[in-house]
Amino acid sequence: MYVAASQAISWTDLHLSPVALDLGVFQLRWYSLAYLAGIFSGYFYLLKLIAQPGAPMARRHADDLVFYASLGIILGGRIGYVLFYNIGYYLANPLDILKLWDGGMSFHGGVIGTSLGILYLARKNGLNWLRLHDYVACCVPFGLFFGRLANFVNHELWGAPTNVTWAIRFPETIAGMTVLGPPRHPSQLYEAALEGLLLFAILWAMFWKSPARYQPGKLVGAFILFYGLFRFGLEFIREPDAQLSRFAEVTGLHMGQWLSLPMIVGGVYLMMTAEKRRVRVEPTVGTASVA
Repeated sequence: MYVAASQAISWTDLHLSPVALDLGVFQLRWYSLAYLAGIFSGYFYLLKLIAQPGAPMARRHADDLVFYASLGIILGGRIGYVLFYNIGYYLANPLDILKLWDGGMSFHGGVIGTSLGILYLARKNGLNWLRLHDYVACCVPFGLFFGRLANFVNHELWGAPTNVTWAIRFPETIAGMTVLGPPRHPSQLYEAALEGLLLFAILWAMFWKSPARYQPGKLVGAFILFYGLFRFGLEFIREPDAQLSRFAEVTGLHMGQWLSLPMIVGGVYLMMTAEKRRVRVEPTVGTASVA
């Protein structure tokens, strides 16, 4: 039994628009601003992290990393969405792959793209690729937080119908007409809280309050483990992509859950084996720290 439609919050009553600034010939969307906010806030936090003793990279590497990571996020996220979520549509409409402003990014694809960028930077500069991943992982929740808020403003990736009192009715297209759908979970906000705020808090505590930063793979392992768990659980109250609803019915799980399973397994492995990769980089009395 769902909450009465008249009692639910209407997305239109929130007076939100996907467009942040409309200049007629150019529209600046919140979706684009979310990516910029995530990249820049992550970059400045990364500078704070590498200022601590024993960092695996210098400032010049961090500057290069922003470029490669941003490229990996955009290309990996878009290609991942095309391949994992809507390959049939984009094969028929290949030019639409370039329409990033309409949304359609895969976090799992973005992870793969970013990892490839980190691997390239590490190999090019002779750096420890796993420790680079650890530091970058601590910065990713910024992008997840802003990205999920942008999903909410874009009224996309909404939750399943529900009877909770904070349910929201999102605009939906039915038979060519845009109408307010049934009360649904604002799952984008749940994800912003878990994947953004809570995940950041976990990694913050591990970096600043434990020796995790000196155990290669522990921080990135925690990141992919907890992200995978949060995403897997939230998918139960999230509406599957329309084009993949049949896939969810047949397999019993959403695509996002299938993609999260290897993250969970990989995260457990990296955390359990991190102590074996211990790197002695802390400063000691009378000894300079080693980066």
